[in-house]
Amino acid sequence: MLKDNKRWLYIAVPIFFFWFFGQIDKLGISIIQTDPGFLTDLGLTGADKNAKIGFITFIFTISYAISNLFWGYIIDKLGARKTAIIGLFIWTSTMILAGLSTTYEMFVVSRVILGFGEGMMIPVCGKFISSWFNHRELGRAQASWLSGNYLGPAIGAVLLTLIIAAVHWEAAFFALAAFNLVIVLPMFLFLTRDTPEEHSGLDKQELAYIRQIDPKDEAKPKQNFTQDYRYWIVWFGMLMSSFLFFGISIWLPTYLVEAKSFSREAMTGITSLSWLFALGFVLACGFLADKTKRPSLLATILFSLTALFLAIAIVVPHPVIAGISMGLAMGAQGGVFHLSNLFIVKYSTPETSGRAAGLMGFTNILGGFSSYIMGWMRDTAGGDFGPSIIMLIFAAGLGFIAYLFALKKEAGDIRIGKAPLEELGV
Repeated sequence: MLKDNKRWLYIAVPIFFFWFFGQIDKLGISIIQTDPGFLTDLGLTGADKNAKIGFITFIFTISYAISNLFWGYIIDKLGARKTAIIGLFIWTSTMILAGLSTTYEMFVVSRVILGFGEGMMIPVCGKFISSWFNHRELGRAQASWLSGNYLGPAIGAVLLTLIIAAVHWEAAFFALAAFNLVIVLPMFLFLTRDTPEEHSGLDKQELAYIRQIDPKDEAKPKQNFTQDYRYWIVWFGMLMSSFLFFGISIWLPTYLVEAKSFSREAMTGITSLSWLFALGFVLACGFLADKTKRPSLLATILFSLTALFLAIAIVVPHPVIAGISMGLAMGAQGGVFHLSNLFIVKYSTPETSGRAAGLMGFTNILGGFSSYIMGWMRDTAGGDFGPSIIMLIFAAGLGFIAYLFALKKEAGDIRIGKAPLEELGV
């Protein structure tokens, strides 16, 4: 069954769990910050508590985004495998530090270090995908690890809720550190290599398939990814997507509990369902991107759907429909994130993919501003989420407009590409 498909075991499986647990480490704070014990222990009370809660994600994403630029260059020098192992050691240590935190300031420091350690995740995966997969399967390859990006928090929401209820919030962080050491780190040590040529488990037939050249790419003049205006359209779209995704995902559990009066159990269910929505959008976009070759059109549709779902959440009076609409909006942005990572591979080379992904990862900086601004707006609006959601709708509109400028070129590339493919019998 694995004959000629071992790349999926050696690369897709490790980076799936890389993101599965990495995203719980990163976004599990959205669940933990609804725990009264956590809020009390760290002094998150008073009139400015929402701003202080938002600042936790703000400072994390600042560190995460800036370190993306650093890690992008390191990956192109050290390789994806060594970089991933270094990052895993860093962020595992921060999980232990977070669990030992006795003050708000100490916890914030742990999030800064976590952001630095996890900043290599996007560049690492971009490097692995560009080196290990055939051009025809890039969408599916991206979807295989991005599935962990959303399945992790979906299961993690339930897992963290159970751990907090059974023990205490500190235990959640210690458990996450153990998962990284026992599951994720050994996979990178024993399964992965930087290139297919370095792996003894790959046969010549599979290697030849991986190294097939896209006929359309042969006809293209080689240029740096920074010279392609479409890369910068995607970059701006990712700015908006990060603003939307972090704003919704970090505040969704709080929105469900405080704005819609959900019980903790119901909140966990809706939150998990929302992450499954994101997983569904990722899988659908992986298939449709490979099938239609129109990722920019797909991104345009996803931004418009996001604005629609957010608008429904504001106007509909039924709490369940409002909660599900917020989850669908977050899910649609999961699809945008998948497409953006597909663009990284498309507009770069294996030699520059680390830097291209690092620069793209820098866009996460706006996600931190989103979480903090939403917290501040809630404090000034007396806890009302309405103004914050309107702000998110505006961001979705900007993302929609940005991708409109890529549609004509994309359609032209499809028409040009058909002729050489037909001549080759592809």
